[in-house]
Amino acid sequence: MGRRELDRVRRIALALPEVNERLSHGAPCFFVGDKRPVCYYHDDHQADGRISLWCPVPPGVQEELVSSEPERFFQPPMSARGTFSGWLGVFLDTSGETEVDWDEITAILEDAFRHVAPKKLIAELDNGDPGA
Repeated sequence: MGRRELDRVRRIALALPEVNERLSHGAPCFFVGDKRPVCYYHDDHQADGRISLWCPVPPGVQEELVSSEPERFFQPPMSARGTFSGWLGVFLDTSGETEVDWDEITAILEDAFRHVAPKKLIAELDNGDPGA
């Protein structure tokens, strides 16, 4: 379960400047360089049966989206160190009534990248110029 969604997330995330993938806390995670996480991919995290993406977001975004569309967005659980505070959870599995909007997922990942990446890499993304 979830292989197709992971492949889609992987294609989107690895197209961002200097993003790489490695396991972190047992989950695929995509980092800018080796330091700042852009997103975590979770399949059945904590035996909840759901497929989701967790991304850092600017202040206020999580609260706005979770309150307006709780069937699509959620607040990831916080770790003991406060990790995931201010992060947005996005469900990638659906009830079959709706399709995942992959253009929206791309935009969410690009926004997460802009939130954590160095200015040079943000400019590279915005200009579409590798190595800018």
